[in-house]
Amino acid sequence: MAVTGWLESLRTAEKTALLQDGRRKVHYLFPDGKEMAEEYDEKSGELLVRKWRVKSTLGALGQWQIEVGEPALPGAGSPGPEFIKENNANPIFMRKDTKMNFQWRIRNLPYPKDVYSVCVDHKERCIVVRTTNKKYYKKFSIPDLDRHQLPLDESSLSFAHANCTLIISYQKPKEILVAEAELQKELKKVKTAHSSDGDCKTQ
Repeated sequence: MAVTGWLESLRTAEKTALLQDGRRKVHYLFPDGKEMAEEYDEKSGELLVRKWRVKSTLGALGQWQIEVGEPALPGAGSPGPEFIKENNANPIFMRKDTKMNFQWRIRNLPYPKDVYSVCVDHKERCIVVRTTNKKYYKKFSIPDLDRHQLPLDESSLSFAHANCTLIISYQKPKEILVAEAELQKELKKVKTAHSSDGDCKTQ
């Protein structure tokens, strides 16, 4: 079964963990050289960040690709002021899950709720967001469902709009909830280093 397959790959990955600034940071190194880094809230166990890094064909480390969490903030290693200016007005897309839902937020969308259409494209296995005024269009997948080879269900999808932010929620299937609970059990077995100011190995 696919769920077991993904869980098994997480179990067999080389894992290191660090407790820092109220976050439990877990780094996974897979046999194929891919890396995944996750950050959980120490108290609630909520997933705050998930990012991936893949080596290039020449073996060089690529940039971290964020799957869950805030987009990279301007600062060290980020583009200059033009990046900040651009982000001030353009829609900012990010994923921030809750215990029961996958959730995405698209900031800087000032249009009223009835302008938005959010639906599932079963053929392309993605969620499509569009506006009737043709000012915004985006397609995005749910990697968790792809990894577990689970279908997308239109009835699990909902959205709300407040403070110029479109909030899209997708109720997690029971298979995902079971897999996440199993992963948490697995992560409890990983020896965790404690650090107040040390660097996490994933940085």
